[in-house]
Amino acid sequence: MIVSRWLHIYLSMASFAILSFFAVTGLTLNHLEWFADQQRTIASKGQMQRAWLKPPSGRELAKLEIVEHLRKTHAVRGAMSDFRIEDAQVTVSFKGPGYMADTFIDRESGNYELTETRMGLVAVMNDLHKGRDSGKVWGWMIDLSAVLMVLVSVTGMALIFFLSKRRVSGLVVAGLGTVLCYAVYVVWAP
Repeated sequence: MIVSRWLHIYLSMASFAILSFFAVTGLTLNHLEWFADQQRTIASKGQMQRAWLKPPSGRELAKLEIVEHLRKTHAVRGAMSDFRIEDAQVTVSFKGPGYMADTFIDRESGNYELTETRMGLVAVMNDLHKGRDSGKVWGWMIDLSAVLMVLVSVTGMALIFFLSKRRVSGLVVAGLGTVLCYAVYVVWAP
């Protein structure tokens, strides 16, 4: 009992912030309409060096210079998600939690149009909840939080077996909660 209690207390405390985060974002994901007005779109124009876009034969397009120019000039953030080279145009896209930016560059003139979409803090949190455009390390954080949730649940369930006065009522409530979730799924989920 002492080990179960110790594990339950300290796993709960260690995972308090991340469990709270996933609980809150579970609610915000279920009610996206509450935050629909937070999205902002910013359109910008600019000029890219033509030498980067039409290199001499045998040389590659200056991808790094193009991306860094966009980051430096327009404070573009997020990871580069797409870099397409076509005969007349280059398209560069960036994505991050609650953020995306698309750039269309004319290869002949060097003129480009950049459209940034910032979806607000709640969208950032929702994308982190889903692991969308948030990177491998954040994915590991999601996995760790799932493991912590399971361990907190298992140690909490183990504790009920040591509490003889609460064991039956605790197991009945756990069973009723499980049956209720299943019933809601069967009756109301499409």
